[in-house]
Amino acid sequence: MQLIAEDLIIDRGGRLVIDGLSFAVPRGETLVLSGANGAGKTTLLRTIAGYLRLAGGTIRLEGGDRELTIAEQAHVVGHTNAVKPSLTVYENAAFWSAYLNAQTAHRSRVETALRHFGLDELAEFPAAYLSAGQRRRLGLARLLVAERPLWLLDEPTVSLDVASSERLVAAINDHTRAGGLAIVATHLPLALERARTLELVSRRIAA
Repeated sequence: MQLIAEDLIIDRGGRLVIDGLSFAVPRGETLVLSGANGAGKTTLLRTIAGYLRLAGGTIRLEGGDRELTIAEQAHVVGHTNAVKPSLTVYENAAFWSAYLNAQTAHRSRVETALRHFGLDELAEFPAAYLSAGQRRRLGLARLLVAERPLWLLDEPTVSLDVASSERLVAAINDHTRAGGLAIVATHLPLALERARTLELVSRRIAA
């Protein structure tokens, strides 16, 4: 399986953001997107997920399910945590498990996800009272409650301390070791295995 992007042209609000970009992310690899603010990292991720329309070019997931969109085969984590404050930590994770697994919550996956991100002891705690870092970890826990071959992560370390960032890196590395793909936009150096960097520089791509 691999994600292939060819000759991408992305226009946002009448401004040409990306012009003629091509790249591939093979099975078991992480592509790290770097570049200054406004270079197009978020726009590229949102376009891959299908939230924005291409002005030109193609994106395909070779080896994926042809009956599903790329978004339906991906975990997409943006700047917001998608945490419901009225639910407990466990209930939030269980909601995502049911939503991503055809309305069936997988208790073992939920428990594993909360344990990995250090939230198991807060399982019955109302999400409204979590710290910013705890809310971010809860938002990231949905990566582990359902299998998706492609992870699209936009600045996933926001609000995380060093230890929590290491938990995230471990999850990404476990995912790629198992043959998954990941595309991560970040300003911070992360100890990611099998990773390449693609630098976006105001409509130019520098390898």
